[in-house]
Amino acid sequence: METTGGTAEPVSGELASVAHALSLPAESYGNDPDIEMAWAMKAMQHAEVYYKLISSVDPQFLKLTKVDDQIYSEFRENFEKLRIDVLDPEELKSESAKEKWRPFCLKFDGIVEDFNYGTLLRLDCSQGYTEENTIFAPRIQFLAIEIARNREGYNKAVNTSVHDKEEEKEGNRGREKGTDSGRAEEKGAIREREKAKTNKGEEKEKGADKEISKSGETAV
Repeated sequence: METTGGTAEPVSGELASVAHALSLPAESYGNDPDIEMAWAMKAMQHAEVYYKLISSVDPQFLKLTKVDDQIYSEFRENFEKLRIDVLDPEELKSESAKEKWRPFCLKFDGIVEDFNYGTLLRLDCSQGYTEENTIFAPRIQFLAIEIARNREGYNKAVNTSVHDKEEEKEGNRGREKGTDSGRAEEKGAIREREKAKTNKGEEKEKGADKEISKSGETAV
């Protein structure tokens, strides 16, 4: 995933073959468990990075590729009425949907790096990457939908939700500090009252001693 000012992730020589395999469509590598696991882990890492991005900054200002404008324009030209806040899997995975998506995706072969790379896509954009809310999708499909969600303001819900939770935590910390401060003040007041009582008791005791001393002197 490209972001504004970002650089491509370096891939070491020993991982080159795996990286190449991961850039292929899922059906290309059959049931090889090692490749499937590597692909799933890579897709999850990608998802975590992306979710942190839209949680920490206003998604409307995110740039995911160098050709965001082209992707968004082509997407809305071909899928003008597609609902993207909450996706219907049938609109992505049914045979008729695949027929419509295929030419769109192929337009970006050679334009978007790893355009057919497997990624995780959220169905409900107000929610995170849970098992129930996630499907696999080609990278270009992910980009088209997420760029549209960012530009049309749908991903703002994630950013707002995260910041609201942070503010709530800060508020709770503030209230806890206030409670602790109040308890400290209350304890201090109790100590002062006990000290005052002790001082008064001592003064009364001294007064009584003086009276007894005077009485003794008079009797003599």
